[in-house]
Amino acid sequence: MTVRSKKRPSSMECEARMNICKVWDAEYPWDVRVEKIAFALTRGGHSVHLVARNRHNRQVTEELEEATVHRVRWNRFLGKRLNAMAMFPAFFNPRWIRLINRTVTRTRSDLILCRDLPLAPSAIWVGRRHHIPVVLDMAENYPAMIRDIWESDRRRPTDWVVRNPGVVKLVERYAIRRVDHILVVVEESRDRLVSLGVPPERISIVSNTPSRERLLANRTRREASSPGVGESLHVVYLGILEVPRGLGVLLEAVSLCRREGLPVRLSIIGSGRDRTLFDAMARGLSLDQDSVTFHGYLPNQDALRILESADVGVVPHFATESCNTTIPNKLFDYMAYGLPVVTSDARPLARIVRETGCGIVFRDRNGPELAMALRTLMDPAVRRACGDAGRNAIATHYNWERDSAVLLAAVERSAGRAK
Repeated sequence: MTVRSKKRPSSMECEARMNICKVWDAEYPWDVRVEKIAFALTRGGHSVHLVARNRHNRQVTEELEEATVHRVRWNRFLGKRLNAMAMFPAFFNPRWIRLINRTVTRTRSDLILCRDLPLAPSAIWVGRRHHIPVVLDMAENYPAMIRDIWESDRRRPTDWVVRNPGVVKLVERYAIRRVDHILVVVEESRDRLVSLGVPPERISIVSNTPSRERLLANRTRREASSPGVGESLHVVYLGILEVPRGLGVLLEAVSLCRREGLPVRLSIIGSGRDRTLFDAMARGLSLDQDSVTFHGYLPNQDALRILESADVGVVPHFATESCNTTIPNKLFDYMAYGLPVVTSDARPLARIVRETGCGIVFRDRNGPELAMALRTLMDPAVRRACGDAGRNAIATHYNWERDSAVLLAAVERSAGRAK
């Protein structure tokens, strides 16, 4: 959910605070984690300068409530396609290195906070030049995520160069040994880094949780009720459309339910490289538009409005190394909206769902088990119990208020060590 602050801290409030250069390898706006972190730092009294991509020729510098955005400069002689290629976020790209260095120099940054691996070496080089600490926000197990794409046989020709698992693994090994601190999203990711030799005190868990305000905003969400004649169980998937995310398994499960006469309908919100594959799969399973709706990419507020009308949220991700060491935003979004969760047995997902009692776990890639879970959740009492458990877990533990406090402490501690 996009949350706007009333105002940025005044210069007096920022006195003796930090200027932070935050490096993001994609367009901004918008990314939910980038926005939440920028707002948390700004509300903590720091000044955030966000380095971002610029394939759409937006203004080079833009003042937003959460940060000042500094975008890669558009070259008017190259055209749209060549500009996009020239600003690809590779750590060896001189355009990114120059932009990070220029931003740090002009803003007199005290710390660099880099999101994920592609530009981590660039951030490290600039940080060393200016003698300032670098914090890596490792929102994904990037090498494992890239390997998932390769093993699903959905790679593109350019992936041999720009998304090569072997190269990405080497970049990770280089970065984790040289950054001052690492943020991860889940305990399993922390444990993986410790096994690679990163000291535990250099790792902080800042998860993909929503604010407790989300619970208050959704207090009036309709109570789950048993579908009547002509009504259906509204199932939702929110996220990227790629084979390792398990959309094919979810489509199979919905098809099995429909063949049994169960009134299940599916809303799929998001975009991704495998959208056309899932379109064809739905047609092959005889799932018409009344059974499955592909909404495509939607602004965050519009996507969350669909959650308000849903009955069940599904996370069908394959239990690969990538999904076993990260946690998606959608799990906590479902919980905050009081939706019972059906998830694969990827380790962090299964652990949280079982610990909180907010849903049902099925074996990954098992369509019949997923269909059985949906049949169980036709019972409104079961849905209500799971939904209440999820909301309670957000209120007491899995919320951004807790995680943002960890974020601020980690960033300020890292800067203190450097001084």
